Amino acid sequence: MTLWWIGNAILLFVVFPVVVALLNRVLAAVERIRWAADDILAGGGRLAGQLEPVPGLLATTDATVHQVAVGATRYAGSVAKLLP
Repeated sequence: MTLWWIGNAILLFVVFPVVVALLNRVLAAVERIRWAADDILAGGGRLAGQLEPVPGLLATTDATVHQVAVGATRYAGSVAKLLP
């Protein structure tokens, strides 16, 4: 029975504090991960709000690229006439 009480004392005064300390470290890391995930979510929400005009801007870009292509084709045709 004495060994049983010694085992209980070791469990109470050695093992239990070590387990509590390790659990505290794990929970602190989990909290840091939670804060980082919340920051990422907030940033994603702000980014999504900034992406609404993108389709219209892409249409403008497509029109500009088409105009540049037409101008480049005309220029290349004129240069082709000048070269022998």
